[in-house]
Amino acid sequence: MVHYARAARFPMKEKDLVRLCRGIVGKEHATDALEDRICHGCDATREQALPDLVVRPGCAEEVGAILSLANERRVPVYPRGAGSGLTGGALPLRGGILLDTSRLNRIISIDPADSTAVVEAGVVLGEFQAAVERRGLFYPPDPASSDFCTIGGNLAECAGGLHCVKYGVTRDYVLSAEAVLPCGDIIHTGSGTLKSVVGYDIGRLLIGSEGTLCVFTRATLRLIPLPECVRTMLASFRTVADGVRAAVRIASGPVLPRTLEIMDELTIRCIRAYKPFGLPAGAAAVLLAESDGPPAAAAAGIARMAEACRAEGAIEVETPSDKAEADLLWEVRRAASPALYSLSPRKINEDVCVPRSRLPSLFEGVAGIAARGGIAVACFGHAGDGNIHVNALYDAADPDERSRAERGIEEVFRLVLDLGGSISGEHGIGTAKARFLSWEVGGREIALMRAIKRLLDPNDILNPGKIFPDEPRISADERGSSRILP
Repeated sequence: MVHYARAARFPMKEKDLVRLCRGIVGKEHATDALEDRICHGCDATREQALPDLVVRPGCAEEVGAILSLANERRVPVYPRGAGSGLTGGALPLRGGILLDTSRLNRIISIDPADSTAVVEAGVVLGEFQAAVERRGLFYPPDPASSDFCTIGGNLAECAGGLHCVKYGVTRDYVLSAEAVLPCGDIIHTGSGTLKSVVGYDIGRLLIGSEGTLCVFTRATLRLIPLPECVRTMLASFRTVADGVRAAVRIASGPVLPRTLEIMDELTIRCIRAYKPFGLPAGAAAVLLAESDGPPAAAAAGIARMAEACRAEGAIEVETPSDKAEADLLWEVRRAASPALYSLSPRKINEDVCVPRSRLPSLFEGVAGIAARGGIAVACFGHAGDGNIHVNALYDAADPDERSRAERGIEEVFRLVLDLGGSISGEHGIGTAKARFLSWEVGGREIALMRAIKRLLDPNDILNPGKIFPDEPRISADERGSSRILP
């Protein structure tokens, strides 16, 4: 779907806007060419909205000048890293300026003595991780898009990934950040130290705000020692229920896995059609797990996990002894998302999260929703922290099938909330989930969020149309009587 912005969104001629932006960043870094606007107007949702121009600032001061201009002229600005988001968070829905952070791409320092690194927002995560590991250090956040997603996007979304079960998410590794507010002011949050409790933790407010409160330009990140050894296990099960029980047993056991991933029967079937990985015949679920640490501890940990899988009826458990064989197993997991397109041309990809003890109820409930709705639903993801990617597959040419898929996802959200979970573990809200925000977040809390947005961005120029539904749907009773809320 393409969203075309209307030309009269803001009181300013487009050519004047291009000229002024070029005066800030240089002629070669501000363009209104149609091909650039198209290339920068999409994200991983496969939807598109055309900005009026694309601007590539090279420093925080240029970002500040662009935002100051936009705020003065009431022009919307949409920050963009690599466009790898899955909820429409970078789509320029109202035209205006697409702010591309790719020129902010320097790894400024890696300091083994303090176990910290200073990086700009446009640094590609995978490249940063490789540079850190060459120094014997480790930066754990590891979303599936690590080969191309950027640090700034990771901060904006509070990215997670495979290692969250043991090591946490992006916010747990940000010591300080440089960010530009919608008015153009440059601020610095936090401290380069491992501890700091001076004033409000503004950094934690901004991290995960999906580009609606600030544009990140630089961050000081905490690093940890690179684990000496990583051991891997792939276990196969005759039923999804067996695999889920094994995941819960492992996650609640004495060894905390580095990663613990699950794939259900439909995902496995799609992977087989996508590439012949040689998964065991009859496998309706697989678990992929890692243990890390000193060699003896890593080996003992993976042995305990294998034992837990056998106790839950695993039909095969594979524990490769070298990295090359382990990498082949990880190809199976990396193939999960693209492989789903071998069955269906389109999908609704959600990332719900429930307490790990509720995983059996989640998988059972989703299977029931799929059966009742006559839709194909594939589930895979981070069993170790209860964060499962629920994919409703449909044919875009069949409106009825898409409607059934959308209704099925709504049922999944209600199930997740009934289980004490969250409708988004790591993808964020963006535009895709805005209408469901009030299903999870209370009226007073939404009002407070809106008040913070208005305080920092009174003219609503920074990433407008994201997180919140277009119109407030909060009753007077829900708001309560607090005077600090609207």
